[in-house]
Amino acid sequence: MRVAVIPTARPTFVVDVARARADAARDALRTLGADVVGPEELVMTPEDVENAATHLGAEVDLVVNVCASFSDASPALRLYTGLDRPVLLWAFREPGPVGDRLWLNSMCGANLFGHALRRAGAEVRLVYGDPDEPEVRQVLARALRDELAPAPALPTGRRERADARAVRAALDTLRGRSIGTVGDAPPGFTPSEYDPEVLDRLFGLRVEPITIEETFDRVRDVPADHSRGELEDVTAARPSLADLDPEEVRRHAAVTTALRDHASERAVDALAVRCWPEFPTRLGVCPCSSLSRLADEGLPTQCERDVYGAATMLLLDALGAGTTYLVDTVDLDAPQNIVRLWHCGSAATALAADPDDATQFVHCNRKIGVAGNFPLKTGRVVMARLTEDLSRRGGLRLLVASGESVPAPNRFQGNTAAVRLDADATDFVHGLVTGGFPHHTVLAWADVRPQLRTAADLLDIPVIEW
Repeated sequence: MRVAVIPTARPTFVVDVARARADAARDALRTLGADVVGPEELVMTPEDVENAATHLGAEVDLVVNVCASFSDASPALRLYTGLDRPVLLWAFREPGPVGDRLWLNSMCGANLFGHALRRAGAEVRLVYGDPDEPEVRQVLARALRDELAPAPALPTGRRERADARAVRAALDTLRGRSIGTVGDAPPGFTPSEYDPEVLDRLFGLRVEPITIEETFDRVRDVPADHSRGELEDVTAARPSLADLDPEEVRRHAAVTTALRDHASERAVDALAVRCWPEFPTRLGVCPCSSLSRLADEGLPTQCERDVYGAATMLLLDALGAGTTYLVDTVDLDAPQNIVRLWHCGSAATALAADPDDATQFVHCNRKIGVAGNFPLKTGRVVMARLTEDLSRRGGLRLLVASGESVPAPNRFQGNTAAVRLDADATDFVHGLVTGGFPHHTVLAWADVRPQLRTAADLLDIPVIEW
């Protein structure tokens, strides 16, 4: 077989390791007898993507996108939209030591590619693991025999429901509420796109936008006494801020004040923020801890301007879930049936395994302040996510999963939870990617699954539940 191997990556991750994994992936395919074509270097720039496209001719039998590190979905959409065969997405395990940053974030990259491509009408498959693993070699060998396994069927079935009248009353509380947004969706982040008409029709939610420029003007115009008051209050509440760069912490206090004032003036009930690249590159601060601070004050916040993530959090809150957190699925430990859920540091400190030790630190990739760095609390959890219904234009579907957040060190810098799923964790991860679900789900520490199912029934939203 002739196999086109396209190794995508992003320079904010550990490029040397990503490059070595990509080289090992090519070697593994060659060892199995494949005629490997494609770019020898990592695909990271628009020019790299255009060069990679020249390797996708009709003579190619199999396309393997090696997610050497995380990347947004722009390369996938350029390269594979309209492709007449499934793309095999290959995600690697995380190599870094416990407590370090995510070196690759490869699984999340595959997840984002899967969402974008399935949404565009393409098919994807997933292989997860490193090039030297026997199970990975077996999957590749079958693919080289033209035996690429079908995508796993998504779970369906009737399960326990809640009282419909109580759930309808909870849904009614959402009508007239609003989601504040800061900026546009980050480029290549298809889960951050949304349809305002769908939100209005189903939930009565509206969106209140503000631009990045308006937000930065607000940050610059924060009165000195307001910013100083927030700085004193937040440092008292989060003493670890005293160990960070004072100027970055001061800017963090100004960002918190500006976002709080904006949310109050617009009377929004959630706040979805385009948290990069402009905040770190232009303001010299990461807004993660500001979002955490507002979440501790009762305002659900979402990074990467994820509006459907905000709607999911508001729905969970209306159904009694309490404080929740928007997470990526970044790691699979199949023998323990554990998925590791993570984001880079915007969790409310109330969600910390030890709220008195909810350390504030620098951002894992940007290396500037301020972001949380602590493990998330343990106990029974539910994962949920509203997203596009791929079978019905203008509709939504609801992902639901459940498990136990177990005691564990903070595996990745930021906020991590190790969740032992009730369902098969491998099936869940494959379904997440091949089913076209977003890379963000919402993690809740209350079992509101019966209420979620009933809400979906009332709104004619299909439920996919692991």
